[in-house]
Amino acid sequence: MTVTIVGSQLGDEGKGGVVDIFGDAVDVVARYQGGDNAGHTVVHEGEEYKLSLVPSGAVRGKTGVLGNGCVVNPATLFEEIDALRERGLDPDVRVARRAHVIFPYHRVLDGIEEEAKSEDGEEVGTTGRGIGPTYEDKAGRRGIRVGDLVDPDVLREKLEYVVPQKRALAEDVFGVETGEAFDVDALHAEYSEYAERLREEDMLVNAGDYLADRLDDDANVMFEGAQGTLIDIDHGNYPYVTSSNPTAGGAATGTGLGPSVVGADDSDVVGIVKGYLTRVGSGPLPTELGGVEGDTPGYTPGEGREEELATYIRDEGGEYGTVTGRPRRVGWLDLPMLRHATRTNGFSGIVINHLDVLAGLDEVKVGRAYELDGEEVTTIPATTERWAACDPVFETFDGWDAFDSEVVAEEGYDALPAEARDYVEYVEDELGVPAYALGVGPGREETVVRTNPFEE
Repeated sequence: MTVTIVGSQLGDEGKGGVVDIFGDAVDVVARYQGGDNAGHTVVHEGEEYKLSLVPSGAVRGKTGVLGNGCVVNPATLFEEIDALRERGLDPDVRVARRAHVIFPYHRVLDGIEEEAKSEDGEEVGTTGRGIGPTYEDKAGRRGIRVGDLVDPDVLREKLEYVVPQKRALAEDVFGVETGEAFDVDALHAEYSEYAERLREEDMLVNAGDYLADRLDDDANVMFEGAQGTLIDIDHGNYPYVTSSNPTAGGAATGTGLGPSVVGADDSDVVGIVKGYLTRVGSGPLPTELGGVEGDTPGYTPGEGREEELATYIRDEGGEYGTVTGRPRRVGWLDLPMLRHATRTNGFSGIVINHLDVLAGLDEVKVGRAYELDGEEVTTIPATTERWAACDPVFETFDGWDAFDSEVVAEEGYDALPAEARDYVEYVEDELGVPAYALGVGPGREETVVRTNPFEE
């Protein structure tokens, strides 16, 4: 069977931890989109692992696959694999021949373009890892795929076609001096070495064939999405989006398996929900508390209850980017956003994380709807401009006392404070899907698992 793990908000919901929680019965974990702009933190046996490209299941000895929908920086890939080996692990990672390759010139251009946008307040919040420019080349039919690396003649031919274009863009349009990142010979030598290692370690696969064969052998496969629904290039708040499809449909196009595999009757699509809301970068956030200078539109630093509350939640939840270290904007849970995500992905269940972070507050709010043009709306508008015009309509809940997360995880759902259970059940009722698990602390053992989709 398959289980698809999807971020239901703006990323950073705790997807990597959920992959680990449900990981006992998993044989293969496949990433289906994104690149090393992901930031997945996994705590296993008291050790914390931060991964940006290697699928999270590698920490528990599962085979990881980077599907054709991914963009792969080989330098990052091998750095992470080597770091895991130094810590005593033996990651088994396969890479789709159809996945596209991130080159140094992509990273340079990513930074240049984001800096240019920032001058007009239009920055997206990119990590600067070259993800967007690589997907641009993919769509423009000038990309270089992983399978191209292993043929030196093909690699040189493709580099000689694309690199002069990139050099001209950097020099003539942005006025930036170029170096080895735009040198065909240097790139050919470096990436030929990566190709040799991919070959030697038997990492190259046709992802669709490989995964189909594993499923035919009754393997349990988990599809791991990066980022979240609201930064999906089709279903997010464009243009403040990533360049791929983190939503469940991306699991089919990004792995080479059909939609009937992802949405089969014996499979699950699980939406990961942070118990409050965060985002990195600009764009609307109707339920935002306080703000982050340089990211929150129209924000002026100041004092006040909302500022203090935002800072408290940010610090308690460690809300700083895994990849970038940037402070995340913080807001209350947004139900119109979650309704949109539930419909778009077809969630069969959700996981609500970080309930411990909200413990100790006098009250907790949920944005249950928006007010727009004098009317109440219950899902997000299609355009970013209309979403930015929305004012939140809040439902207020009594806060809950701090609790011992390990005790709650061991004793189960009923050990949660009654106020926290009220909060969970309200979200379940509003979305019409059950909470499969509840994150009550940062460790794998600090989770209340009510339903494991692999054991249904």
